[in-house]
Amino acid sequence: MRHPTMVDHRILLVEDEPDQRRLLAEILRGAGYEVEEVGSAEAALDRLVSSRFDLVLSDWKLPGMDGMALFHEVHRRWEEVAFVIVTAYGTIASAVEAVRAGADDYLAKPFERSSLLLAVERSLRARALVDENRRLTEALSERDRLVDLIGRAPGMQKLYREIEKVAATDATVLLTGESGTGKELAARALHSLSPRREAPFVAVNCAAIPAGLAEAEFFGSEKGAYTGADRRRIGQLRAAEGGTLFLDEVGELPLELQPKLLRILQERRVVPVGGDGEVDLDVRIVAATNRDLAEEVRAGRFREDLYYRLAVITLRLPPLRERREDVPTLIEHFVERTVRRHGVPRPRFTSAVTRRLLDHPWPGNVRELANVVERLVLLAEDGEVRPDGLPPGFEPPPSGPGDMRLDPSGIAWDEHEKEMMRQALELARGNRTRAAKLLGMPYKAFLYRLEKHGLKQLT
Repeated sequence: MRHPTMVDHRILLVEDEPDQRRLLAEILRGAGYEVEEVGSAEAALDRLVSSRFDLVLSDWKLPGMDGMALFHEVHRRWEEVAFVIVTAYGTIASAVEAVRAGADDYLAKPFERSSLLLAVERSLRARALVDENRRLTEALSERDRLVDLIGRAPGMQKLYREIEKVAATDATVLLTGESGTGKELAARALHSLSPRREAPFVAVNCAAIPAGLAEAEFFGSEKGAYTGADRRRIGQLRAAEGGTLFLDEVGELPLELQPKLLRILQERRVVPVGGDGEVDLDVRIVAATNRDLAEEVRAGRFREDLYYRLAVITLRLPPLRERREDVPTLIEHFVERTVRRHGVPRPRFTSAVTRRLLDHPWPGNVRELANVVERLVLLAEDGEVRPDGLPPGFEPPPSGPGDMRLDPSGIAWDEHEKEMMRQALELARGNRTRAAKLLGMPYKAFLYRLEKHGLKQLT
């Protein structure tokens, strides 16, 4: 961390007494700070709108708006700016109140030069730590929510590690997986964790581009290059300059366009339609498909050389049925997201609904789960989600004496019961009340069986 007395820290000094303002500015500049002086809170707000400052040092008593009012306005509009308030002895209690409200420090008049510099240095250091913690929290949050799956299943943990390793490179990545597993979100994670994060992320659905316009869409075109080209277009590749181009459903790319994309991947240059010169490109390519591209190559529907160019790094997103232990966490996540997005009250899910969600095979993967949960939350009645709110396909499996058959060889009932309880605890992530509900078992009976089967260590 750089020392806070370096010249790139800018201080806005707010003091209405010219002699006092001049003295304070001289002390601060002597310590290496860049200082701008104003005589009122209103002038300070004008300067904050037009310039960046790291710290405001303001007198409490000012003409017009006082220092406390200035602090509240700065704290509301520029929370990242440190604030030190200078007060007379008689108003120290109010200054302490300002610190409690979020001001970084206060100085009581009269004060020595060393006290002034210590308060400024301490405030800048504290604000730098807050900013660093915020950046780390955002980075960790981004990592934790890499693909909006938030899963703890081994397959997802492996994917997280792979994305973190590959993100820092410029390697071309091919994301594979069924529809709805979150391939675009994984691509965005690769971009946001990369050095290219400040540049554009451009997503192109290869299946949605009309064949006749595909070349102009990708490579750009000059005005008049074809009928209807009434203006110059830069194309998706150049729109992603310096950043990441995400080719979704790349298996749908027209065969005649594939050699041109291959050439771009090899040479990193593009020629716009109707243009007469090449344009250099600095773009990272991330592609995704729910097809088996190796099979598409064998069938002659996808170029082998392009396939190997795209599949420098291949990352597979597991389907939801392979990570059922993540379903409860995902349900909770999508409930929270729906409540925040739509401003609706959080409903209670009945045990019957929860059981059916956990038993569902989820052929549409995470996308299907997100849509179903949003529907259930929005259509909840009297604060409760009931089975009749579930869409078609969530009917309970047949049950009853006639639907179950005991194997003639018998069953090890204790082992079967123990395994069912273990699975319930796993699905409920150790929550015993929830696990008992999943099994339709009274809570006291559930606790007795926990003791009986020695499963307490799982809770």
